[in-house]
Amino acid sequence: MSCRLVYPVAKESDCVEDLHGVKVPDPYRWLEDPDSTDTKEFVDAQNEVSTPYLNGCEVKDVFHARLTELFNFPKQSCPSRHGDKFYYSHNTGLQNQYVVYQQDNLNTPGRVFLDPNTFSDDGTVALGGKSFSEDGSLLAYSVSVSGSDWRTIKFMKTSDGAHLDDVLENVKFSSITWTHDNKGILYNRYDKADSADGTENDSNVYQVTLH
Repeated sequence: MSCRLVYPVAKESDCVEDLHGVKVPDPYRWLEDPDSTDTKEFVDAQNEVSTPYLNGCEVKDVFHARLTELFNFPKQSCPSRHGDKFYYSHNTGLQNQYVVYQQDNLNTPGRVFLDPNTFSDDGTVALGGKSFSEDGSLLAYSVSVSGSDWRTIKFMKTSDGAHLDDVLENVKFSSITWTHDNKGILYNRYDKADSADGTENDSNVYQVTLH
């Protein structure tokens, strides 16, 4: 395959930042805003160049077949105990995300407890962090949409897998820590989500919040 690639030209702005008295030009600062029309148009223009090239690559299918073969084997984490149950993550081989299983003891078969592959039809909703309450009765876990830094925290009972009504939004760069009485969690949140991917927001100060 041979063709001449004509790349889209990225415009240059007159943005200059003053860093301790040093003028630092940053002509491509506008590309840091993923939600702007200019950025979206530039990404589309790049895809118009790359997509036909990649689709016409003669060895793409060979690499895809070989990598699929290499990755297609069962993978499993070590079990951990929370309350009176054991939990481990397992991937049959080519699943997009690991499935969390629950066991009554280490000698009984595991049953599906939380399957992130069911979060969305297209696989764009991913499991982030997860944290069990100290008594093992509740699980708090976070999900991310389309690779965004923003997280949504949800809660479920470990006894029957039922979800609670509590849903926490505007979470970013946060761990999930349960209180010792198993009644709540501590997490980091922002006032609001100003961008789709979570890279920018008006305030860089998060709030440590008790829920």
